[in-house]
Amino acid sequence: MATTAQPLNSLPSGLGVFTTLPDIFFIPELVFGGLVWILVASTSVFMGNPQGWVMFVSVFCFVFTFLWLLLFIIGVNKNSSVWASLDVSYHALAAFFYLSASVALAYVTTVLGQSSFVNSTVFQYYQEDIAAVVFSYVATLLYTIHAVMSACRWKSL
Repeated sequence: MATTAQPLNSLPSGLGVFTTLPDIFFIPELVFGGLVWILVASTSVFMGNPQGWVMFVSVFCFVFTFLWLLLFIIGVNKNSSVWASLDVSYHALAAFFYLSASVALAYVTTVLGQSSFVNSTVFQYYQEDIAAVVFSYVATLLYTIHAVMSACRWKSL
């Protein structure tokens, strides 16, 4: 009797993307990346700070992760070894980008927190920046875990 089950060491496609490690991290990466994007976009720029870089990283990673997820769902990843190496490369790059954005945003938020809060609007931006820093570090962690687990899968192919 023939079976259509997918081998354990191959890349998933279709709805199998939502049930396998590390691909199950696609959805949390999109959620936390979107939260960083929204929070940074809602604040004002008070000094020369890296919010442009943070916006680039969050938008780039959100869009590219969504497209990457769609490619996996529609099954473009037939050549497993090439796609597995691309998966590792992308998630490692995204983790590095998010780490650099997180550190820069944390620094600016710390500097903003040391300034005197003259009105409630500045304090609200400070609180939004704190939330953005936390979500940015969570996104960094998710992309790092995804990259490490993708590297383990790539090695097993």
